Amino acid sequence: MGKDIEVGGEFSAKDYHDPPPAPLIDAEELTQWSLYRAIIAEFIATLLFLYITVLTVIGYKSQIDTTKNGDQCGGVGILGIAWAFGGMIFVLVYCTAGISGGHINPAVTFGLFLARKVSLVRAILYMVAQCLGAICGCGLVKAFQKSYYTNYGGGANELATGFSKGTGLGAEIIGTFVLVYTVFSATDPKRNARDSHVPVLAPLPIGFAVFMVHLATIPITGTGINPARSFGAAVIYNKDKAWDDHWIFWVGPFIGAAIAALYHQYVLRAAAVKALGSFRSSSNI
Repeated sequence: MGKDIEVGGEFSAKDYHDPPPAPLIDAEELTQWSLYRAIIAEFIATLLFLYITVLTVIGYKSQIDTTKNGDQCGGVGILGIAWAFGGMIFVLVYCTAGISGGHINPAVTFGLFLARKVSLVRAILYMVAQCLGAICGCGLVKAFQKSYYTNYGGGANELATGFSKGTGLGAEIIGTFVLVYTVFSATDPKRNARDSHVPVLAPLPIGFAVFMVHLATIPITGTGINPARSFGAAVIYNKDKAWDDHWIFWVGPFIGAAIAALYHQYVLRAAAVKALGSFRSSSNI
């Protein structure tokens, strides 16, 4: 019957059907206002994300600058920076999830594209909007606080002294895997159908994932896990050090997102096993 029945203790079983995969290329999508509304939402959300988080980073650095009467123990600290990134993702995903899906990250979009949750056209346009939004967000910070922005690194991601490129790449891969894996788990429609008695506010675990990853990797790479965030800060800051190892902040997140998509779809959701079973059933008819 094509039904996937889940039994959960005292709760009644529910029938569930996987939604059809998104088409690879959907020309008709380009004629729909909903696509352009979603692109605008991704642009604005990424702009706001970079504006708030970069301001937090340079504000913290200015507060601990001892050459200007700063206090090494003052400011929000790494914990506060992590909360700023995680909190903003929670807020912005909550605001835009119903419009664009609340990606705000090319790595998330790439992972969802590999899982056939979005079309190629939508994925490309989302990534462009996210990168442009990140550039504009950092541009606003520089426009309002140019001296602070220039003196304190502009929030650009850089490989910290003492860490190898391999370590930085590994940190970005694993950090992005955690994020994208959380996105898949929190937004899985099968889970929502099965566990409707345990409502999950998807932006909350996603925001917490960003928070936890920042705590772990800020000392290594400043935490990218979002190519648009790294690209926007590098473009506006535009110093050699920001570009030296910039490839890490694209390659790492995309590899991590791909691994998360494959793990969720083909291991946890057993897509390969289902496909093989369907093939065998049709062969026996």
